[in-house]
Amino acid sequence: MTDAEWAVVRDAMPVPAWLEGRGGQPEGYCHRQLLDAVRYLVDNGIKWRAMPADFPAWDRVYAFARRWRARGLLAEFHDRLRGLVREDAGRDPEPTAAVVDAQSLRAAASVPASSRGYDGAKKVPGRKRHVVVDCLGLLLAVLVTAANVTDRDAAMPLLQQLRARYRKIVLVWADGGYAGRLVTWAKQALRLTLKIVKRSDDASGFVVLPRRWVVERTLSWLMRSRRLVRDYETLPAVHEQMVLWSMTMLMTRRLARRRA
Repeated sequence: MTDAEWAVVRDAMPVPAWLEGRGGQPEGYCHRQLLDAVRYLVDNGIKWRAMPADFPAWDRVYAFARRWRARGLLAEFHDRLRGLVREDAGRDPEPTAAVVDAQSLRAAASVPASSRGYDGAKKVPGRKRHVVVDCLGLLLAVLVTAANVTDRDAAMPLLQQLRARYRKIVLVWADGGYAGRLVTWAKQALRLTLKIVKRSDDASGFVVLPRRWVVERTLSWLMRSRRLVRDYETLPAVHEQMVLWSMTMLMTRRLARRRA
């Protein structure tokens, strides 16, 4: 991180428990070093044990990332950064509309057979990540499943997660893969309007579709992080963690650039 990025990160980081008298002890390493190490791993797609000697020991970095995931600190850190980016863009920190889509990924040999599948439509064996973003393309929710899970089936727990965390959202745009009973279920069970944006039958070649291009751009942002080009994680929850880390990198750079 640059000094400008660290200034943004330092203000948005969760307060350690030991500073508030809730037990625990200070980290053995500087938070900036640990965060830099995790960002390096996500950005360059290396193994944990291949951590360069300039960073803390790999097992300390792994323990730090695992602790942040288990205690919800990473999600809290990510949400604070998203609120800052939305405020800088002149938006309300709490979104009112969202866009949903999915992306299939090939799985590495480290992914167990019990959590992988085959996406017949995309001809991709592995896993699928389902994301919900706001109108700026910032991540709101992510769910990783086997590739054979359909978009409609995965959208039910994903939209439930979205409704539980963001009470102001009333409208969600989606593609034709989410049409059908899901639209009625979302309206009755979650009070969400699921609007299907379909491609015109007369269109030929590449066409930018309203609203849907926002989530497609976010999926391309995630592909800049080499750790997310394929699924290397044994647990789906760890892949979701890597998605959050990738988005925090994008947001801290954007905030640092605007403030500079």
